Amino acid sequence: MTIPTLTQATGPAFTRILGLGAARGDLVVPNDDIVGPMNSSDEWIRQRTGVIERRRASKERGVIDMSVEAANEAIERAGIDASRIGAVIVSTVSNTVTTPSVAALLADRIGATPAAAFDISAACAGYTYAVAQADSLVRTGLAEHVLVVGAEKLSLFAKPTDRTISFLLGDGAGAAVIGPSETPGISKTIWGSDGSKWDAVGMDATFEQYRDGEAEWPMMRQEGPTVFRWAVWEMAKVAKQALEAAGITPEQLAAFIPHQANMRIIDELAKQLGLPESVVIARDIATTGNTSAASIPLAAHRLLEENPEVSGGLALQIGFGAGLVFGAQVVVLP
Repeated sequence: MTIPTLTQATGPAFTRILGLGAARGDLVVPNDDIVGPMNSSDEWIRQRTGVIERRRASKERGVIDMSVEAANEAIERAGIDASRIGAVIVSTVSNTVTTPSVAALLADRIGATPAAAFDISAACAGYTYAVAQADSLVRTGLAEHVLVVGAEKLSLFAKPTDRTISFLLGDGAGAAVIGPSETPGISKTIWGSDGSKWDAVGMDATFEQYRDGEAEWPMMRQEGPTVFRWAVWEMAKVAKQALEAAGITPEQLAAFIPHQANMRIIDELAKQLGLPESVVIARDIATTGNTSAASIPLAAHRLLEENPEVSGGLALQIGFGAGLVFGAQVVVLP
């Protein structure tokens, strides 16, 4: 029996980020507004995390609303029509229903139907995971353009009395349109996971326990020292691997855009990478907070607004968080 030869899709050799968009929570929440229930202080939060205030969304402003706002800006800046988007990927842990996906609704809201649409759950590494998938989808010819969105409303899971992570959490959405390029614009992604530390960051109860009356509404919590050590020591190694895979040195970077988890982690990573003063470092956490999957695109968007001279330069972006999961790649900034 002769087996017919299948036709496989093929696409362009290279991809790049064509445009970025951002949307933050509409409420500014300073440290003084949240320290009472957790018996803390503005000084304690600033010293430990570098957070001065965080942006949180009002009840009427959901993940989909922020996603639409960020996506529309990214599409406009990319200079394409939404109908040319072949896939929509939303990274979030904040969908208020298990199914259907945020991505399917987002595709409809922005006029990208019938684009393929799906959500991924990779916490704070979600944006880098989605960028890796978008890069592959374009290069294999499965989509001409891919919309990537990291969107979170983490205030839904911030326990007022928690001193491990809740005071860090913010709300927002960051979006990127990824499409074909004549030159390399996204390097090989270095990604992975360490499930042995599965319990280090996550929820303090299951939804099944909540349903059965065995626990209150699940909230976020973390083992701070465990996460800090892992983020600083292991992620420095991943960042160096990403630079090596991209074939560049720290001196050739224009920007460093890590997940906005904690200012101390950001500064320590920059130190271990030996970044020169010429490299602009994203520190969006100070006024936005930790927005998980949204943090890298939000930080990149602000960095470009405040430092337009780095546009077109190389940026190392790295995400890491619950799972534990991680992902890093070097990209050409739009």
